[in-house]
Amino acid sequence: MLRRADAELNDLLVNTYQNVAKVESCMLTSQQNDLSIAELHILECVGRGQGGSCSISRIAQAMEITLPTVTVAVKRLEKKGYVVKNKDENDGRVTRVALTARGRKMDAAHRYFHENMVRSITREMSEAEVEELVRILSKLNRYLERKQSEMSEKQ
Repeated sequence: MLRRADAELNDLLVNTYQNVAKVESCMLTSQQNDLSIAELHILECVGRGQGGSCSISRIAQAMEITLPTVTVAVKRLEKKGYVVKNKDENDGRVTRVALTARGRKMDAAHRYFHENMVRSITREMSEAEVEELVRILSKLNRYLERKQSEMSEKQ
């Protein structure tokens, strides 16, 4: 049986996750685009890539999804005009993915959304409160990463 505070924390975690996803989904809808949240996160990954591009295997690794899943998603993003694929100059076996102007625009809008969300959350917090929130969320994230790793090892 969960203590009252534990039950409240559980509810907060679940509700926060759901609310961030809902707000992010609304942002996508308001942009009147044809992207899913997963596709938007692929654009974000590519945008962070060295030299403005990223290999398909690096996307898969960074997002912890399979190569075939990334390949299908990249093909879909290419058809929609958000990315282009090119062979790596140094290794022809490697396919690199780069954002088009349309892809850069959506990636920038997505980053702007997250920056505004963080600013809105921290606006009424003291520096000490922000630091404490970061410390606590870092602990939570490390726990979740450990659990994920443990579950992966069991499979």
